[in-house]
Amino acid sequence: MPRSQFISKFAAMTELNEYECELLDAVLEAFGIPDSLTRLQLLELFDQDEATAFAMVQILLREELIAEYGKHGDYELPERLILKPKGEKFLKHGGFTKRHKLEKEKPVEVGGTLAKLQQQNMRLQNLKLSAESQVNGLQKTISKLQTLQYLWWALIVVALIIGYWLGHPHKK
Repeated sequence: MPRSQFISKFAAMTELNEYECELLDAVLEAFGIPDSLTRLQLLELFDQDEATAFAMVQILLREELIAEYGKHGDYELPERLILKPKGEKFLKHGGFTKRHKLEKEKPVEVGGTLAKLQQQNMRLQNLKLSAESQVNGLQKTISKLQTLQYLWWALIVVALIIGYWLGHPHKK
């Protein structure tokens, strides 16, 4: 394994805590016999928290353990996620939890500054992805509320017209 790839993997692992590693392993374990998860199944795993699900999926995609399938549409998550053979093998060998424990046991290498910068970069990228997901969700909510506001204005105008029409007698 080339040194730069090792440092990248090291940086990616040190940014994850034990809980996140267990969560990622749980997602990998949730892939059933067809080796796929739908958007709804994934959201169910994360109690409908799309931002967290999106962040975890991005980590699995970055590690090339899963693949996306289908259209995203109005969602951050694709219709379906497919477990790659690499992901299945990774899970059989202990997954993120085992890798996290092994990384914690290793002594700190020389060149830690580069690793720290890469770790911070990955953490910031994950925060950015999470923030973008939240912004998209808020934009969708704003759009829905604007549509609802227009609907209320239209109903008020119709009510005023009907009130005016009923309040003034019509000549026949």
